[in-house]
Amino acid sequence: MKLTEILIKPILTEKANGQQEKLRRYAFKVDRRANKLEIKSAIEQFYGVNVLEVNTLVVPGKNKTRSTKAGIISGIKSGYKKALVTVAEGETIDLYATL
Repeated sequence: MKLTEILIKPILTEKANGQQEKLRRYAFKVDRRANKLEIKSAIEQFYGVNVLEVNTLVVPGKNKTRSTKAGIISGIKSGYKKALVTVAEGETIDLYATL
């Protein structure tokens, strides 16, 4: 897999920002087929940091329903794989920088 296929996007939520500040842990949405070793090498190459630990989890899809003029429409929001990456002491990843 290519580097751009493994990392889809960073997850920027209030909880993820708190973990960035306190635990040096960053959250990324990654490809479902990517394993921990591929995720680690992709982060190290793309951001130039040393990765200590990679934890992964699969977020399940959720049922969504909405009411419209045509009636009730229901569907499923797709699930995704999330990677929590811990970087070495003193290193940070600037997720807001423009490339």
